[in-house]
Amino acid sequence: MAIAQLSTVVLDCPDPDALGRFYQQLVGGELKQEDHDWTHLTLSSGTDLAFQSAPGFAPPNWPAPDDSQQFHLDLTVADLDAAEQQVLALGARVLDAGDPSRSWRVYADPVGHPFCLCKD
Repeated sequence: MAIAQLSTVVLDCPDPDALGRFYQQLVGGELKQEDHDWTHLTLSSGTDLAFQSAPGFAPPNWPAPDDSQQFHLDLTVADLDAAEQQVLALGARVLDAGDPSRSWRVYADPVGHPFCLCKD
């Protein structure tokens, strides 16, 4: 039996509202700015994302075998090529496009958190 249920994943960042808007455009949901230090994205899946102001934020280095990537999100999509164009237009950048036959690709959000687009 589990002790708890995951309800929210919190990402440190320099601008919670801006990063919240990026992820809202990426995964949908309802965005609510709680205050200047915290923005909350309620997802239809039941798990939420929140964005917390972190003075001195330093993005993870990826890939770096001697440094932590901290965490990453795996997001499923129907069409990798189409989704890639959309996330790049939102401000993401490619970290690892990989072999074209591979079913996933790695990106960084606008402040450097890695995330993967994975073929559904």
